Amino acid sequence: MERLAIVTGASSGFGRDFARHLARRGYALVLVARREAALRALSSELEAESRTRSWVFPADLSSNDERERFASAVAALPLPVEVLVNNAGLGLYGRFEQIPWEKERSMIQVDIEAVTHLCKLFLPGMRERRAGYVLNVSSIGAFQPTPLYASYSAAKSYVLMFSEAINFELRGSGVSVTAVAPGIAATEFLAVSKQTATPYQRMVMMTSDAVVRAALHAMFRRKTTVVPGVLNALTAFSTRFMPRGLQASVAHALMKSNDPAH
Repeated sequence: MERLAIVTGASSGFGRDFARHLARRGYALVLVARREAALRALSSELEAESRTRSWVFPADLSSNDERERFASAVAALPLPVEVLVNNAGLGLYGRFEQIPWEKERSMIQVDIEAVTHLCKLFLPGMRERRAGYVLNVSSIGAFQPTPLYASYSAAKSYVLMFSEAINFELRGSGVSVTAVAPGIAATEFLAVSKQTATPYQRMVMMTSDAVVRAALHAMFRRKTTVVPGVLNALTAFSTRFMPRGLQASVAHALMKSNDPAH
């Protein structure tokens, strides 16, 4: 029986690789992002490579109305949703007071509000069918306060804690929620956040494909949280033994690019 998976932020990076790997597992895909041309190119690729069906939905997930419109369109499809990958997100690099509010607000709407709302829209149906998987993309930044990524790391802390809490609520339901907390990866993240990679980031950078493989492996085994990469996992684990002031100091040192303004 054909199964359906939603991937948000599917036009590039993790999202594109999530779609490819899920197609190889036999899933039909719902591809969501703002860039319609990139989505249609991916849809054609998936059809040619995996002979899978896919539906393209250009949408700005920072908008409540567009999320509602998207959910209504998915409800009209001939397949029930089994997998929801909340991958869409972005970061903003720099001192908090220097980042324009409109950019900050849009990031919060995508990184927090959209993740929460899409879970609210699609989890009830999964629970009713007693079958489903949700994968929410958090970040290694979720484990400590991160100067120069202050709002982003706080948003990803929300995603991590939210995911773990609702996964606990769903015990025994046949539905699970997994949070993946990647470190830096070879995606468009740094270009979008306007940061030059630091020596630390270049040292630990993973491929998008490796992160996605680890995330899906954990999701299908219904693990609560996964931190891909040995160095990233050790970094996240080590924060347990540091006071928050030291966590912030270490995070700032690792994230600071060679820019005198920071």
